[in-house]
Formats: sequence, C-alpha cells, structure tokens
Amino acid sequence: QLQLVESGGGLVQPGGSLRLSCAASGFSLDYHAIGWFRQAPGKEREGVSCIRSSEGSTYYADSVKGRFTISSDNAKNTVYLQMNSLKPEDTAVYYCAADRWYLGMEPQWYDYWGQGTQVTVSS
Repeated sequence: QLQLVESGGGLVQPGGSLRLSCAASGFSLDYHAIGWFRQAPGKEREGVSCIRSSEGSTYYADSVKGRFTISSDNAKNTVYLQMNSLKPEDTAVYYCAADRWYLGMEPQWYDYWGQGTQVTVSS
C-alpha cells in the first residue's frame, strides 16, 4: 500500500528554520516524483517545490526560491524540505504528494497524498 507521511512541522519565529520530512512506503522514490504543497486557511493549495531524484530535477515556487531547499534520500525513501528565513506568509498546512509520471507544481496531477503537517510562523 502506497503511503506518504509528513513530519517536522511546528511553531517557529519569523526568520527561523524548519525541516519537513516526507517518508514514503509502498513505492520507490527512484520511480516517482515528489511535490511539496501548502494550503493556508481560505486559500487554494499551491505548489512549493518538487523533485524527481532519478533525473536530479528540482523546481521551486518563486515565493520560496533562495529560502527553501528540496532534497531526497532514496536509501531512506524520504524527501526533505529545508525551510529557512521563514515568514508569516509561509504559515500553512504542508503536504507532500507523489506521482509516477508528473513532475510539476499543479496539485491536481498528483495521485498520492500525505495527511499534512502544520507550519506556523509567528512571533
């Protein structure tokens, strides 16, 4: 059974850092792309970053470029999102998602989703 489990969210002050993890089971990251998405209250789900480790391909939303870094540890079947210089507008529930074929920032094309982890940036 394919499963994604996010962890690492929490409360952090502006300018702080968090590292989110997305642990995959039931499939290999060698053959799937992973995307990170976020959804703030009253807003649509938006793409943050994505990776296809077999190609070394990564993409970032303009709003997080230079602050967030996506990486993959295929031996652990886990994808990470290192978030630095966090801002209050980064506050949202963060989700990871997987797809065998699609690599991009549009959530509707991902087939498998985790349950999400809350990130709150506040002083």
